[in-house]
Amino acid sequence: MANESMRQTWATGADGWVRNERIFDAALAPFTDAIVGAADLASASRVLDVGCGAGTLVEAALAAGATDVVGIDISPAMVAAAMRRNPAATIVEADAQTADLAAVAPGGAPFDRVISRFGVMFFADPVAAFANLRSACAPGARLAVVCWRADERDMFVAGIEPLLRRAASAPPAFTPGAPGPLGLGDPDTIRAVVAGAGWQDLGIDAVDGDCCYSLDGSDGVEERIAILTSGSVGRALVEDVVATHGPDAVDEALDEIRAELHQRFAGDPVRLTGHTWLVTATA
Repeated sequence: MANESMRQTWATGADGWVRNERIFDAALAPFTDAIVGAADLASASRVLDVGCGAGTLVEAALAAGATDVVGIDISPAMVAAAMRRNPAATIVEADAQTADLAAVAPGGAPFDRVISRFGVMFFADPVAAFANLRSACAPGARLAVVCWRADERDMFVAGIEPLLRRAASAPPAFTPGAPGPLGLGDPDTIRAVVAGAGWQDLGIDAVDGDCCYSLDGSDGVEERIAILTSGSVGRALVEDVVATHGPDAVDEALDEIRAELHQRFAGDPVRLTGHTWLVTATA
């Protein structure tokens, strides 16, 4: 069962990630650092980054000393961005759930590291996907991935209320355990998926990240708005408000969001706490 619905989702959603990759890099840096530390990439022979997006973690793996890094993603726009950013890496458009991972970048040894930052929660059949990842690994290979916890809310919707008030209907909530941002949101699901796929020595550790939206000394307000309106919830609400009230209503809502963020953070940079699981295991 392929990730066709997610392929369609990211066909429309990737542009916002690519356009705002510097903001995402800054805000999600604590989780990039957590993966790099847990994976011990300096001693890796061959690294696979699953759902590599615009190439942030690929870049971090190379900077940490890994010399053979392969990134895969189902989004052509993400793959193109990651290739531009990491000419020394191999970046491939592929579905980690169904692809022959040994063939997507032929000629190399089996992977001894599998890493991902928010790229492994979207599989239609997560057990099959993690089994496929393990099949591409050398014995004893290390897995280190970060996924959102089921109780995460601020990172997705903090500040979005002015758009919600104008929308004709609320967008569907993320469902823990279903393909999507909260697909691996609780430890029981993680155990069932990762251990069920044959991985050993499973570790599930809570990692709370201080996510700062400031770029180049800014207060982070415009950056937070850019991220808020480029995610799936924000995009759906903007489309709803335009259809219901017209584009001026969106501008009014964004002005309210600005005012509320300025009031909440009182001139300090916008910072939110992101709640995640760091999942580690061995093949």
